[in-house]
Amino acid sequence: MLQSIHHCAIICSDYARSKYFYTEILGLTILAENYRADRQSFKLDLALPDGSQIELFSFVEPPKRISRPEACGLRHLAFRVDSLEKVIEVLTKHHVAVEVIRIDEFTGCRYTFFADPDGLPLELYEKGL
Repeated sequence: MLQSIHHCAIICSDYARSKYFYTEILGLTILAENYRADRQSFKLDLALPDGSQIELFSFVEPPKRISRPEACGLRHLAFRVDSLEKVIEVLTKHHVAVEVIRIDEFTGCRYTFFADPDGLPLELYEKGL
């Protein structure tokens, strides 16, 4: 049956700003970039080192996402990292606010949250030993 997550789709409000964020700040690799004229929409395929992907879409005036209070449905996207401190340093250098590091009460692993340019919650989850 299911083997892994292939991709996650994200809709952004400002394509250039989000493209910069995901490629230049987070360091994702561009696999393909296409403009869909019929939708006035870009589709940017991005890859992480493990092969998983993010599809970044732009649409004309997409409605804002409800983030608080938390609603049913997908909540956030979590990235596994070797070192929270190294990634936090990169993010703060680019003026990205990062929450305080917390400990997962069930796994003992460290994690924190930050947001993309549209306020989508993103998590950094440090690999356990």
